[in-house]
Amino acid sequence: MTAFAVAARVQDPELPWLTLADLGILREVEELADRVVVTITPTYSGCPAMGAIRDDLTGALRAAGYGRVEVRTVLTPAWTTDWITPAGREKLTAAGIAPPGPAPRRAAGPVPLTLFAVRPPVPCPRCGAPDSEQIAAFSATACRELRRCPACREPFEHVKEI
Repeated sequence: MTAFAVAARVQDPELPWLTLADLGILREVEELADRVVVTITPTYSGCPAMGAIRDDLTGALRAAGYGRVEVRTVLTPAWTTDWITPAGREKLTAAGIAPPGPAPRRAAGPVPLTLFAVRPPVPCPRCGAPDSEQIAAFSATACRELRRCPACREPFEHVKEI
């Protein structure tokens, strides 16, 4: 199995039904003469799972016979939820987590100040109702929020658009 195929199968420690490839943080895997170099981008710069991700990548590649492994972290370009693959979005929905919509876009230059954010509707991953209400701005991790469906009344998590 290629080093990329091994790395692509490593699971995210916070969302274990997603692989690093599903999540879009696996950027590149180079098989050099003396080592394998894996390049990843965290979902955000303070992501607490980066140490576990590095260890899991290194362990998986060594178990597959790759002796020397180097994991590099790059922050540019910054990760965006648009990098989550279609398969990753399907897996989120199947796990009862609403996948993110398109990441926000803005023109270059100063960031405009808005007092009230206009949030796009977040459909319920359980019953398919077209919108839901926010219960808490943060959930199990900083990149998720807690929501509730007004139709089926079930709570669920939503991956925030970044």
